[in-house]
Amino acid sequence: MDVLHERCAGVDVSKTDCKVAIRVPGKGVRPHREVRTFSAMTDDLLALRDWLVDNRITVVGMEATGAYWKPLYYLLEATDGIEPWLLNAQHMKAVPGRKTDVKDSQWICRLVEHGLVRPSFVPPREIRQLRDLTRYRTETVRDRARDVNRLNTFLEDAGIKLSTVVSDITGISARRMLDALVAGERDPEVLSDLALGAMRGKIPVLNRALAGHFTEHHAFVVDTMLTALDHAQERIESLGREIDRQLEPFRRQVELLVTIPGVGLAAAQVILAEIGTDMSRFPTAGHLASWAGMCPGNHESAGRRRRGTTRPGDVWLKGALGIVALSASRTKGTYLAGRYRRLIGRLGRNRTMVAIGHSVLIAAWHMLSTDTPYRDLGPEHFTERLGKARQTRRLVAQLAALGYDVDLQAKPTPTATNPG
Repeated sequence: MDVLHERCAGVDVSKTDCKVAIRVPGKGVRPHREVRTFSAMTDDLLALRDWLVDNRITVVGMEATGAYWKPLYYLLEATDGIEPWLLNAQHMKAVPGRKTDVKDSQWICRLVEHGLVRPSFVPPREIRQLRDLTRYRTETVRDRARDVNRLNTFLEDAGIKLSTVVSDITGISARRMLDALVAGERDPEVLSDLALGAMRGKIPVLNRALAGHFTEHHAFVVDTMLTALDHAQERIESLGREIDRQLEPFRRQVELLVTIPGVGLAAAQVILAEIGTDMSRFPTAGHLASWAGMCPGNHESAGRRRRGTTRPGDVWLKGALGIVALSASRTKGTYLAGRYRRLIGRLGRNRTMVAIGHSVLIAAWHMLSTDTPYRDLGPEHFTERLGKARQTRRLVAQLAALGYDVDLQAKPTPTATNPG
């Protein structure tokens, strides 16, 4: 096999240590191999870096293991002359019966030496920091939603049926009632009179929904839950402000993404944080969709193609695209809504949502590559693409298959009348 990288290293990273194997040209024909173990502490990582520099290592491949690769990767990233590669564990097949950390590092080094693996996409530092914020915000939003569900379940224990009347038990009117319950008010009429705006039209129903057996125990637990919801909301708002500040250099890209139907500001921020702004890292839009896990996999054996499920990909990006797809399917007069209606009957809901998310991601790649806003093709794009005659033949054939004889007559073209 050809040697593409004469001076390379393979690293198996764990929580406590790093097994490092290097391959450099030897005195004879055979290369020089050496394996060392370094702890995961910063001082040992610096010693590891110096050892690689002394051996003039140019490429370092490391297996992605949780988050333990990050300190070493960031250290080598800032070192001149060394190119760190983050490798996908699925791309490296272990030799049966020879599974040790040392063997892993040697195998990684050999694969890098012959160019048999490709580095994973690791965005630049400013995008990584943005990722940390958007991912933490997403987790906080999910935690808050779970706390709201816990609050609703606990109110059922007290016989308070507030969620059957209001759509959001954390809304202004509902929150006023819950605060009053915690403060000691138990009269349903007094509680329901705290409703504001349109909610006052539901006061008779609220009187019945708030007539439960709310005790001091319930008051303590509900007060604790409401405090947790307030803290979560404060974190979400604080994270949102910091995300806006860090996105200021990328304001143009955010403005482009929000022109896609279904893409709001929060979704645009997540998409940008996950894929970055440099689309040259993905040779084509298809490469981006494959990396994100927003396209079907390949599963062919013995000449037969079977259904290929989507690969895991970027779960954070897939989650955001799923929300975008749901929003886009509910829009009117858009290409994405037309595509949803075209596919839903044949593919089902889940696969259709993946297809809509795929279309959004493909559009985002082209928009960020060319710095152009979204241009909607319209809901009739598929019909116009096939052509009127072809579409007519297809529909007539479907009616014929159902047992109907079809006689088509063109509608007369309306002519303009000349007044007076």
